[in-house]
Amino acid sequence: MPYVLILLVWLVTITLVNAQHQVANTTKKTKPKLVVGIVVDQMRYDYLTRFYSKFGEGGFKRMMNKGFSFQNHHFDYIPTTTAPGHASIYTGTTPRNHGIIGNIWYDKTKKRKIYCVTDENTSPVGTSSTDGKKSPIQLKVTTITDQNRLHTQMKGKTISIALKDRGAILPGGHTANAAYWFRGKYQGNWISSTYYMQKLPQWVIDFNASDAADRYFKEWNTFFDSSTYVESGPDNTRFERGFKGKQEPVFPYPLQELKSFNKEYDILLHTPFGNSLTVDFTIEAIKEEQLGKDKDTDFLTVSFSSTDYIGHNFGVNSKEIEDTYIRLDKDVERLLTALDIQVGKKSYVVFLTSDHGATHVPSFLSSIKIPSGYFKEASVHLALQRHLQTLYQHDSIIEHISNKQIFLNHDLIHKNQLNTEEIQNSIARYLTKVTMISETYTRSQIEHANTVSTIKSKIKKGFHSKRSGDVCYILNPAVVAYSKTGSMHGSAYQYDTHVPLLFLGTRIKKGATTKKTTVSDIAPTLSALLGIALPNAANGNILSEIIDD
Repeated sequence: MPYVLILLVWLVTITLVNAQHQVANTTKKTKPKLVVGIVVDQMRYDYLTRFYSKFGEGGFKRMMNKGFSFQNHHFDYIPTTTAPGHASIYTGTTPRNHGIIGNIWYDKTKKRKIYCVTDENTSPVGTSSTDGKKSPIQLKVTTITDQNRLHTQMKGKTISIALKDRGAILPGGHTANAAYWFRGKYQGNWISSTYYMQKLPQWVIDFNASDAADRYFKEWNTFFDSSTYVESGPDNTRFERGFKGKQEPVFPYPLQELKSFNKEYDILLHTPFGNSLTVDFTIEAIKEEQLGKDKDTDFLTVSFSSTDYIGHNFGVNSKEIEDTYIRLDKDVERLLTALDIQVGKKSYVVFLTSDHGATHVPSFLSSIKIPSGYFKEASVHLALQRHLQTLYQHDSIIEHISNKQIFLNHDLIHKNQLNTEEIQNSIARYLTKVTMISETYTRSQIEHANTVSTIKSKIKKGFHSKRSGDVCYILNPAVVAYSKTGSMHGSAYQYDTHVPLLFLGTRIKKGATTKKTTVSDIAPTLSALLGIALPNAANGNILSEIIDD
């Protein structure tokens, strides 16, 4: 009997050792050399299904059909805007924790508005403009890109790229080797700041000196015959803004002729060619930075900003938006092909998502009898201030209003021994009676809210105790504070929260699910895939169904 037990123990030990070696070898072989994060600014989920027949096989369809698609992916906080979106994707948490509560917000200490990535302690690199005085200083937590740098003892690189500064800076986190964004107007160069480097690398200088941007000053016409664009509305509607120097918002757009009326290089940002230029620069970065070429995993973050500019200009039902996504599909294919060649098909992971969606143009919705409208912020805010003046006999009870948040003048309130909570409730009662406002919440209600109410939960997750205001209000569905042309975003409604989430590459299973997922799930999933620590404030779930072990 002892011999049988010894033999059994020996067999079990050998089996366990072999299994451990297999796991170690598998992990070593299949750990991606490069993770590529793609964020398409203002991309609704239904763009994938609406324009599906127009896509080729190598871009969106490749990711959808050969990778894993989360078809019910959402943002679970307010506000759904660019900076909070990018920060949430890469931190695995919401503005309540990471602190990026808007693109711009009111600083209660400095008594002024601040921009999410402005840093006066930096200097511009590659430009003399203050557009280069930027950093992630306002981001309060770590990103998945930071965690990868920490895990690899700072040997794994992070390179972040976007036309918008916030789209490049926030994904790169605090430890990025480089973040590059585009300085348009009369310069047309990719720039950075001294937070990352003292001067641009030679390859960036060479790229800026080339005709890479200038060659896109050409005619923007539809990629396919415009008569086949049956997935969108007419080419010329009163719901589109268009470009200065052109009487009607219709194809074609001669950019060489229009650039002088539209701040020169800035016009490229408002066309699909801004995305194409981003891919040109990104492919050069992959090559010159030798991304994915050693044993330490690198990160490349890419944000396509032009989709947002075009959506704001022409609206989600425009032929311009359809053509933009047809062309973006080609650019995504071009990027994936470059990754196949330069890194290797089995050596990288790419995910694609968006920072927010967008509503249909309310004036268009009204024309087809769907409830919608335009909220006149200035007049409502003025009426509120007059109401409080009458109630409390003081004309400065409100210190500031922005981002649908009311900031009270606490110095005045304390000095005059007024009741803060009573004032908050008075504001909430008044705003609730305004026709286009759906709901109002005071600071007390938000801080003590549970997660049962969907709207309250979304407000709470986007509410930062030190940076947010004292009363928040929510507009009715399809009601925006914006012009009567072009689309807007920022709400908690499905059109703003429902975005794509696609994964493709090393150890990613093929499949799809309609299970509801949220933005906070992305970073933890990447941590599990790489076997590294989660970002320090991450609270999302690991989407284990995509990982092939």
